[in-house]
Amino acid sequence: MAEALVLDSEALNAIANWSERGALASRSRAILALAMQRGSRVRVPAPVLAEVCRGPKFDAAINHALKARGIVVEDLTEAIARRAGAILSRGKLASAHAIDAFVVATAAEYSTAVIATGDISDFATLITPYKHIRLFGI
Repeated sequence: MAEALVLDSEALNAIANWSERGALASRSRAILALAMQRGSRVRVPAPVLAEVCRGPKFDAAINHALKARGIVVEDLTEAIARRAGAILSRGKLASAHAIDAFVVATAAEYSTAVIATGDISDFATLITPYKHIRLFGI
């Protein structure tokens, strides 16, 4: 399967609300531009939307970013959900980290993947068994 850039909620929020996010927005937009230039698939796991969608007033910027940038919302499948559960179990983490585990489980679907995140420390633990996943701190 192809290379992917998987965005966590912080990265998606920074892309969508760039005027409010300063350096985070610049870094997020830079990795997004590079991914698109390379022909990488840019994905947001569906559960990430639960962290960033808060009603029409706030969702407009998210919806625009997804559509305008060609970012695809990746469905939560049974296989991804089960993999996320295994990731949490392996890391001895509570369900409070479920969204991050969904991000990693989605990235694991691709032959090579980069996760753009504002939370490197949490993700570093979660990706340990996946040598084909790298992190990009925004």
